[in-house]
Amino acid sequence: MAERGKEGHLERPLFESKPLLLIVAAPYQKRYVDWLCQGAAAVLGGVAEYERIDVPGALEIPPAIRIASASDRYDGYVALGCVIRGDTTHYEIVCAESARGITLLGLSGLCIGNGIITVEDETQARSRADPALMNKGGEAALAALHLIGLARRFGGRQGQLGFNLRSSAAGQSSSD
Repeated sequence: MAERGKEGHLERPLFESKPLLLIVAAPYQKRYVDWLCQGAAAVLGGVAEYERIDVPGALEIPPAIRIASASDRYDGYVALGCVIRGDTTHYEIVCAESARGITLLGLSGLCIGNGIITVEDETQARSRADPALMNKGGEAALAALHLIGLARRFGGRQGQLGFNLRSSAAGQSSSD
């Protein structure tokens, strides 16, 4: 088990074989999301391989991860985005539903570090996204690495989300 780092965070785990992660970024707030990606890349460098894809917004991150997971190619995922409060209730919907989607995927067995920051203003976005400050992108990458380590240790298996996406020709789910 990893020891605690200076700031209370676990140290980066080491792997016998490098895991492959997919960074799924929603660059709607490009400057902040680029910082989040830089922070994640710095944490992953040397211990993991990674690829990045971009999606239109934070709500599209969970479906993109679910689609990518069907390939069985990736050991884990890093979800990165920035949602800044606006004048409407759309902020609450995006924050809650993107977090809920990622949580459901995690509970199904996927190893996901959630780095979708939800903030009141650009000052908060900068302090959380900048790798030289709070580095929430790096924290999300570290979380994904630790979940991958746990999955490898305990033989984690991906499960369904309470439904079966594949059904037989007779209309019965393949698990019936």
